[in-house]
Amino acid sequence: MTAARSRRLSLLAAPLLWLALPVSAQAEPEQLNTIKDVVLAIHRCWRPPAADKAGPIDITVIVSFNREGSILGHPRISYESQEATDNDRIAYRIAVMETLQRCTPLPFTDSLGGAVAGRPFAIPFRIKKYPPRSQEKRAWLLPKIL
Repeated sequence: MTAARSRRLSLLAAPLLWLALPVSAQAEPEQLNTIKDVVLAIHRCWRPPAADKAGPIDITVIVSFNREGSILGHPRISYESQEATDNDRIAYRIAVMETLQRCTPLPFTDSLGGAVAGRPFAIPFRIKKYPPRSQEKRAWLLPKIL
């Protein structure tokens, strides 16, 4: 094998060897630095109940965290849509609690952990499906061309 051919093979093999290196199974989670990041992280974990098990409703949970990102105390449901049935309420309460279990402990930065420790968060989950807008044309809403 010539030196030039050996060098070409090593240039091609280097990227392939890099791809073959073992990668850790779970990457380090990105640290949360703002309250908006906290709410977005919780909403990324949200899995609403199946449509055949519960109708769409709005629900809000109040939860506090310690400085390490674990839940402090007991989360409390503060709002549920008035038109929700008892079965809908139970299904959504279970979904909210599973979301909190799935997401916590949250990876707070040291500064955010110190700032939010013990403070209540009211996190809304808006699931309500609004009826489609009426296609009716109203005479007083039509634009007038002068």
